[in-house]
Amino acid sequence: MGDSVDPGTAIPSLKLQLPRSVDAMTHSDDVRMFLTSRRAKITPEEAGLPLYGGNRRVAGLRREEVAMLAGMSVDYYVRLERGNLSGASDGVIEGLARALKLDDAETAHLFDLARAATTSPRARRKRSPQTVRPSVQRVIDSITTAPAWVRNDRGDVLATNELGRALYLDMMAEAPGPPNSARFTFLSPKAQDFFADWERAADDVVAVLRSAAGKNPYDRDLTDLIGELSTRSEAFRTRWARHDVKYHRTGRKRLHHPIVGDLDLSFEALELAGDPGLRINVYTAEPGTPSEDALKVLASWAATPRETSVVSAEENQ
Repeated sequence: MGDSVDPGTAIPSLKLQLPRSVDAMTHSDDVRMFLTSRRAKITPEEAGLPLYGGNRRVAGLRREEVAMLAGMSVDYYVRLERGNLSGASDGVIEGLARALKLDDAETAHLFDLARAATTSPRARRKRSPQTVRPSVQRVIDSITTAPAWVRNDRGDVLATNELGRALYLDMMAEAPGPPNSARFTFLSPKAQDFFADWERAADDVVAVLRSAAGKNPYDRDLTDLIGELSTRSEAFRTRWARHDVKYHRTGRKRLHHPIVGDLDLSFEALELAGDPGLRINVYTAEPGTPSEDALKVLASWAATPRETSVVSAEENQ
């Protein structure tokens, strides 16, 4: 195992107590920790339950309260929370989601965990896509005024347009292998300067990886990445233990670019229906803002080396 690296630095941490490895964590562990962490977040008041006198020994709902709200026996809920979702019907999962007030991403994650409990071993091992079709590359190349890239579920950047390479300049310079947004966020010393709100960016990266792991818990590339980050970054380990999940379909990125300075961008993540597991991320700036001007400057900067090389080649002919 490698040394622990503190977030945003390249300095190994000398004091480290590693949790169980990703390989040692079982599917039932993931189910148990997800359900207990969601139960701890809901108060009786939020669940619409009356409060009685005396001190409560739990931070959130008791198991019997979740069972009552979900319309099942306490014994059955205890079995589920111990990590045994095998045979749980869609109605049971939906009842749990209502009782625990799960959002859409959390509900989808719970359904993914339930499916993984019943999937045959042969069907379990899927690998994150590693390439893009030429037509997809042509699509993003045709986007000339906005940064765009294609990523897989584990955050590998598999293709990008010219402005996308310029926007994520430091991350795109990573080698070997394809650039990876999670590895850059937690292991690169440049990440905390690049992301204006690094804490939020880090939370989002881990929540997206957790969702991906729920959908495909036997993806060896994904589990290897999670194991690497868990070993090398305490900031990652802390977030991974929260079992938070979220959709990363649209939002805002505030960046500090080494060439053009501060950028405030909106992004859209577009799923490729013909390539499950791949998404195109496109970044735009509000018209008439300094960020729009900065993107234009960045586009000009990105085009300069290419134009210079073309002129040089023509002169040499």
